[in-house]
Amino acid sequence: MTKLMIIVDRKEDWQAFYPAEQLLSAHEYLAQGSRKSRTPVQIINLCRHYRYLSYGYYTSLLAEARGHKVIPSIQTINDLGRKSIYGLSMKDLNLTLGKLVSKHSSLREQLEADQRLKVTICFGQTLFAPLQDLARQLFEQFPCPILHLTFRKGDAWEIETVKAGGLNQLQEAEEDLFASAIDAFSRKLWRKPVARKKYRYDLAILVDREEQQPPSDALAIKRFIRAGRQLGIDVSLIGKKDFGHLAEYDGLFIRETTSISNHTYRFAKKAEREGLVVFDDPTSIMRCCNKVFLSDLLATNGVEMPETHLLYKDDRKELKALAQSLSYPRVMKIPDGAFSKGVVKVNSAEELISQAETYFKQSAIVLVQEFMYTEYDWRIGILNNKPLYACKYMMTRGHWQIYNYSSGDTESGDFETLPIHEVPAKVVKTALKATKMIGDGLYGVDLKQSGDRVVVIEVNDNPSIDSGVEDLYLKDSLYRMIMEEFLRRMERRRLGIGH
Repeated sequence: MTKLMIIVDRKEDWQAFYPAEQLLSAHEYLAQGSRKSRTPVQIINLCRHYRYLSYGYYTSLLAEARGHKVIPSIQTINDLGRKSIYGLSMKDLNLTLGKLVSKHSSLREQLEADQRLKVTICFGQTLFAPLQDLARQLFEQFPCPILHLTFRKGDAWEIETVKAGGLNQLQEAEEDLFASAIDAFSRKLWRKPVARKKYRYDLAILVDREEQQPPSDALAIKRFIRAGRQLGIDVSLIGKKDFGHLAEYDGLFIRETTSISNHTYRFAKKAEREGLVVFDDPTSIMRCCNKVFLSDLLATNGVEMPETHLLYKDDRKELKALAQSLSYPRVMKIPDGAFSKGVVKVNSAEELISQAETYFKQSAIVLVQEFMYTEYDWRIGILNNKPLYACKYMMTRGHWQIYNYSSGDTESGDFETLPIHEVPAKVVKTALKATKMIGDGLYGVDLKQSGDRVVVIEVNDNPSIDSGVEDLYLKDSLYRMIMEEFLRRMERRRLGIGH
């Protein structure tokens, strides 16, 4: 059973609430020194503020040093102290706010009347019922006993600030809210956990059940889970609402389409910061998701690619000159497209200029590459700088890409899965050379081969691994090999050595 300790700056701050034997002043707690406890300890830090080097700050800092679980953690305190950090999480929360405003007329009327609204959240609960779902999500992302949330209206209603609050700032009605909220939170801590099989490590797989083209289908995910548990890894599925629980795991496996601009990158960043083993890591996501960065990296390091030019939004003169000098057809790409989206073929200088103007609305730089038609693309899976699997992805019938969206429905070509030893050596060697500059994670390298010429089209972090496709040759061994790499790295992290 968990031992609960409530820490306040001054004990009179607690006088509005029921007597608590576990109540200590910050000075009393800090003066205890580091003592080993036979039972887990949960600290609820209710100091008046958490400014750097204050009592509130030191309470959370030393609680972590003593091996106590503490809310708020130092990480949360630091994140809430800088809008540049917590602002990274606002996009999804603002989307939730927009949906709630549309759904609840009372919320919309309140916002319109006040122009700027302040809401108090206690352990994920709020007095303002229409905002309860948002309050829960905020608490999951920023686990702090009391949060003050303000909204403002720009182009749409959005969250302006998220700040930690203190007991001494609560109004009478908010004190009642706080009392019920901390009681519910405390009962969860005291509840005896359900007995379960003992696993050495816990791995979270981040998935989006609504995604149309996820990197792994449902059956592949089940095979990952089975492979992990056979190795002593307890594998759980999480979604983007579970951001606040990420630190509970030893590893993170992202099985959503990644992007710098969405929650997958934030999950990767937090996982890395918390010391988790993560595929794919934020550096790999950054390097692979932007084709401008990737083309420059590969070209600088002598990896052959299709002839590539960069088009710049603020240099229309150069754009026209280049368009006139090229032979056609050419392929144009938006830097962060995926699954053949944001990639078009242009057949003339006029088409190139017109398409560039369209893409410049999304990106200041656009890529144009030579058109190199082949009947299939190679996909070489790489894990920790070693080849893992190989596929030939055939072009869609009557089309020049693997995926065809022109009919409104997604069409894809056939495939062939091969053992690595049947792949031309130059293809494997080129794939390994490309990924070596990205990192040592899990990648899928797309290449084209024409005679003796082999070129890298792109390097994908978070590559597709679907049942009956990439696993067709290795079968269950593919999932086990990936889980074994997680296990190897988690073991080395535990021992304090690099992977």
